[in-house]
Amino acid sequence: MNLSKPLADVYIPDASSIETALSRTTHLGIGAHQDDLEVFAYHGISECYRQLDRWFSGVILTDGAGSSRTGVYANCSNEDMQQIRIGEQRKAAYVGEYSVQLQLLFPSAEIKDAGNLAPAEDLLTILNATKPKVVYLHNPADKHDTHIATLLRCIDALRAMDPADRPEQILGCEVWRDLDWMVDSDKQILPSDKYPNLAAALIGLFDSQITGGKRYDLAVPGRRLANATMFDSHSSDDSSGLTWAMDLKPLIDDPSLDIADFTLSYIDRFRNDVKDRISKFS
Repeated sequence: MNLSKPLADVYIPDASSIETALSRTTHLGIGAHQDDLEVFAYHGISECYRQLDRWFSGVILTDGAGSSRTGVYANCSNEDMQQIRIGEQRKAAYVGEYSVQLQLLFPSAEIKDAGNLAPAEDLLTILNATKPKVVYLHNPADKHDTHIATLLRCIDALRAMDPADRPEQILGCEVWRDLDWMVDSDKQILPSDKYPNLAAALIGLFDSQITGGKRYDLAVPGRRLANATMFDSHSSDDSSGLTWAMDLKPLIDDPSLDIADFTLSYIDRFRNDVKDRISKFS
């Protein structure tokens, strides 16, 4: 593939050709950092796991060089951390049996630079080569700056696709800020309780983050369980893990939609729901 960074990492776990690995992709996750996909796109990973007609592929935009480090990683340079995190993401792709894992290795500053067209151009190349049915992205209410910048580059690329080739589903998923606050009718429900051993293994592979002081191995399954249990107060749980997502396809199909206004409309519906519930019993 003709990607912007000469050292961009392309890993195909089953050693198929790059053409095969890209063309068989049905579910595509695009995240900012190594481990983001295993947090927010596990629904896609598990839907494709050990399936012959469904394949998950992953794209990570940043190089991982700026991650925090303590313990055994305390003395690692940025270059060391970059290689460690690339390796961890490759391990996840192997364990999760991804079709292909691409790591584009942009510094975060380049992703945040709206004038830098390279990230969106790389993403368009990948989207045109994979033509996935389902795409998992960050959501526009996330509070991590790099996640929002990554999402905006993804929206640019998706809008540049031929409309006939665009994915059937485009989902903005929760990471930094959950999406439990959305009114239930707005929630895209992604069951995330298949293969709990696989889910645990995938998160656990990112030791540089967990040992570095972020217990994603506990927090991620905890959030999924809380989503499932706290979703409906009047019925028994029918899932042990859910991930919430926004439907972002309207943003792609209608490029005239303002991204901020689109996102604030979700908040407005939440605000009205709170107001109406209080008013009903006052």
